[in-house]
Amino acid sequence: MEGAVVDERSGDGFVWSSPEWGRSIGMGKKVFCNRSLNMKNIVAVGFDMDYTLAQYMPETFESLAYDGTVRKLVHNLGYPPELLEWTFDWKYMVRGLVLDKKRGNILKMDRHKYVKVAYHGFKEMPKEDKLATYGNTLIRDSFDEPDYALIDTLFSLAEAYLFAQLVDFKDKNPGKIPPGTDYGRMYRDVRSAVDLCHRDGTLKQMVAKDPGRYINEDLSILPMLKMLRESGRATFLVTNSLWDYTNIVMNFLCQNPNSVGSGVGIYDWLENFDVVITGSSKPNFFHEDNRANLFKVEPETGMLINTDNGTLLPQIGSTSPRIPSNGLRKACRVFQGGNVAHLHRLLSIESSSQVLYVGDHIYGDILRSKKVLGWRTMLVVPELEREVELLWESRDTRKELQRLRRERDLVEDKIHRINWSLKFEVIGVDEKHRLYAELHEYETQREDVRCRHQLAQRELHQKFHKVWGQLMKTGYQNSRFAHQVERFACLYTSQVTNLSLYSPDKYYRPSEDFMPHEFDILSS
Repeated sequence: MEGAVVDERSGDGFVWSSPEWGRSIGMGKKVFCNRSLNMKNIVAVGFDMDYTLAQYMPETFESLAYDGTVRKLVHNLGYPPELLEWTFDWKYMVRGLVLDKKRGNILKMDRHKYVKVAYHGFKEMPKEDKLATYGNTLIRDSFDEPDYALIDTLFSLAEAYLFAQLVDFKDKNPGKIPPGTDYGRMYRDVRSAVDLCHRDGTLKQMVAKDPGRYINEDLSILPMLKMLRESGRATFLVTNSLWDYTNIVMNFLCQNPNSVGSGVGIYDWLENFDVVITGSSKPNFFHEDNRANLFKVEPETGMLINTDNGTLLPQIGSTSPRIPSNGLRKACRVFQGGNVAHLHRLLSIESSSQVLYVGDHIYGDILRSKKVLGWRTMLVVPELEREVELLWESRDTRKELQRLRRERDLVEDKIHRINWSLKFEVIGVDEKHRLYAELHEYETQREDVRCRHQLAQRELHQKFHKVWGQLMKTGYQNSRFAHQVERFACLYTSQVTNLSLYSPDKYYRPSEDFMPHEFDILSS
């Protein structure tokens, strides 16, 4: 059936250029287009690493991050030891939520920034409280920093969950929280604890010991990179991770899964890239006026060597001799730091629109690279695969909801007409009695339709997520997250290797937009 979900795995090693190709692409694996993109105009394709090429398993990696953050709160920031008994539900939070730091609330809003779902900690806010706090149209809040935090990365789901736990804990046990700690301070403490975990290297050390426990294997990454390079494109990697960790993760992703060892001392994966930039400090990397120095990385030692825009500076004397590369292939150059101007020079990029960059972070990867540079962008949204499957399964329910909305509109129109007649028209006693009877009948019918619609809407909402509903929708409107995807991502898809299911010369074209006055006419 056309449009049905086909159970195809892009991670099985087959790509568009494979001789075995010729299969349909399941809805969950498709690349969706917001703005026309002709791949023939793209000369370089770049990738983020964490959560883009490397898809971390939330049940292990996010739990590891959560546990580490709780320990820092207790041992470094003075929170009570009973927090160590807490557990993490990795399925509870979703991307696109907004944390109200001052009030301890978690919000989901539509593209117009109207709050449709609101919780205080884990307790749903009454409709009256929600409207009183966020419904004043005369004072529209921007819902941005510093008073709000955007949950726009998968890594931030654990800290959002911990914040909600702390809000509930403070409300029930105000004396157990460090003195003078309000909701905003608790959020800052959570962020400080997360930063401590990053600085001491705890998380990445655990991943480096056993990458397969924390990172999903995808056998199509290597064929995808090779296909892009064979098509004449340059490929590059820009990651905030440093070289030692980058090398371990990329070895895991690009080597045979049966290979033994941590990957240290093995650099074959570099053959699939022209340039690798580690420690990039995105999103600052995307600003040409960022004055960060660009250092050459010696892969064997991790030594940083001074460069002038990527060209090695001559060394004076022999006090710090450069270690030879021992025959390491020179096609790929590895750097740390720098900015986007360095990258453009290294790849001989003449126009920003010749670059396609693939990332997972709507702000750190996509917004800055699109808005500041004019790069073409592709956003990786792993949640999308399940979302489109559920959309397909619930298509009959959605049609029924549309029918109930139309029925409700018709009934309400009849009620309004009768009320108008009763108020303004001169009618006899018998006619008035008849109209009152009709009015009662229609009001009963309206309430029945409203209840059926409300029940079906709630069931559909909970089918996607028991609390937050559909990722890309809030009620009948696109969610704020969907709005950001539409604005800043030229393409979006569920995983990076879905790009390998299409010709490297493909012309991606968007579907037609509908305005309300066109929808009933053109979509039927």
